[in-house]
Amino acid sequence: MQGVGFRPYVYRLAGQLSLGGFVLNDSHGVLIEVEGAEAAVAEFLSRLPRQAPPRACIERVLTEPCTAREPTGFAILASARSGTPEAPVAPDTATCAECVAELLDPADRRFRYPFINCTNCGPRFTIVRGIPYDRPLTTMASFTMCERCRSEYEDPGDRRFHAQPNACPACGPSLTLIRGDGLGPATAPARAAAEPPDAIAAAAAALREGAIVAVKGIGGFHLACRADDEAAVAALRSRKHREDKPFALMVRDLPAASALVRLGEGERALLSAPECPIVLARRRAGAAVASSVAAGARELGVMLPYSPIHHLLLADAGMPLVMTSGNISDEPIAYREEDALARLRSVADLFLIHDRPIQTPTDDSV
Repeated sequence: MQGVGFRPYVYRLAGQLSLGGFVLNDSHGVLIEVEGAEAAVAEFLSRLPRQAPPRACIERVLTEPCTAREPTGFAILASARSGTPEAPVAPDTATCAECVAELLDPADRRFRYPFINCTNCGPRFTIVRGIPYDRPLTTMASFTMCERCRSEYEDPGDRRFHAQPNACPACGPSLTLIRGDGLGPATAPARAAAEPPDAIAAAAAALREGAIVAVKGIGGFHLACRADDEAAVAALRSRKHREDKPFALMVRDLPAASALVRLGEGERALLSAPECPIVLARRRAGAAVASSVAAGARELGVMLPYSPIHHLLLADAGMPLVMTSGNISDEPIAYREEDALARLRSVADLFLIHDRPIQTPTDDSV
């Protein structure tokens, strides 16, 4: 599986063992050639599957001898693009703790940047346009890395070494907030360092006032409103034509979840898992949730933020939000701006959009 930080991991492991050679992605997976002392090569093969990145899943390691080349070092080579693509790309991964810390650190250059990511987290499947998994074959291809991002990308000691979606406010995607009434397709907004926090802060302010906001996330649109506002939740239910099915809630963190539902060790572990699933748990008496969220149900479905946009929106809103699929019932979820604006303008008061295209299996992707 590609997109899990495996090539940077192999590069560092080979360096620790003073091995020469190379690693590259190809249409079948990952190809590695190492050369060095017999004991070092054996140690490499032993450690390779045991110390792999958290999101890597090694099904098998096939080895064969090759002719000695006497390389001067170890390198990550350009991907080979021949043959029928067979290697899957990793699913999108929830924002890691290190990136969340940077996201909320006023001293960090990516403070409040809603597209922060690293080798260990961020979009994968929803940006890839082809195999092998490299930036030119992703929807990040049109965003040229600035000098500082390029330096991180090329530094083996950096957490963003070969992170294909790597970007910052100076060179990456950006957010904008637009009204939904009577607007045509949105155009890509101009990038500015102050724009992402302003757009999210404005969206959060509108949510606090009872608005329904369509939020373009990693893989498609969500419809959001404040969870404790009966009028807002009832309006969302009516506009979406979703009569009875409960809405899912997104909360800022585990303490916020605990204020709404009873969490045992199992529920806490599920909420904190990298997949960030919706977890059903017993509703607390007096939980500050509108009755229209899950009328008559003893349980609520809660989840934690899994993208930087969600982290910032929940932090700015300061309250749990309904976070439901961006569609009218029985329709597909919208993932393109023009489609969302056409189909959801009768549902959402505002649209929080960004200029990084979302790729889906129905597009011209592998």
